[in-house]
Amino acid sequence: MYSALERVLERLSIGLALVGGVVLVALVVITVVSVTGRALISVGLGPIPGDFELIEAGTGFAIFAFLPWCQMRRGHVTVDILMARLSTRTNLIIDIVANVLMTAAAGLVLWRLYLGMLDKMSYGETTFILQFPVWWPYSAALVGATVFVLVCAFTVVRSVHEFALQPHGRSLRE
Repeated sequence: MYSALERVLERLSIGLALVGGVVLVALVVITVVSVTGRALISVGLGPIPGDFELIEAGTGFAIFAFLPWCQMRRGHVTVDILMARLSTRTNLIIDIVANVLMTAAAGLVLWRLYLGMLDKMSYGETTFILQFPVWWPYSAALVGATVFVLVCAFTVVRSVHEFALQPHGRSLRE
């Protein structure tokens, strides 16, 4: 069960990160085309209408798309110079505490993002130029935030599992 759940969350995290990467590449293309268009106004070209709106919405999604994979791969910042001096058991306890705190923070962000989306939906707020509903990017970011909470909760279980195995001389740390 544990390894099956890990595989599912890992694949989900990888897939989401890949989609986030595709979105970032598209945003780079939009930026290059729009800046080039601005530079060539004299020959009849121009910027992409609503480019700032697209960049803003896409970047928000991409950030949330990368968080689950980062958490799954233990990619968040640690103080290695300190952790290297501590015992394996102490490091595993720190991992458990850090993962519990990250899960709480991710849950808080998910909750507030959801409430923000509901607020934007209730007011019918749209972007200025393209006139797409502002809640759309919120809902896209909610996908990543939801997966992030699930992955964070899993990393708590993983850390506890590693701690339980440690006294037997086994460590699952990569």
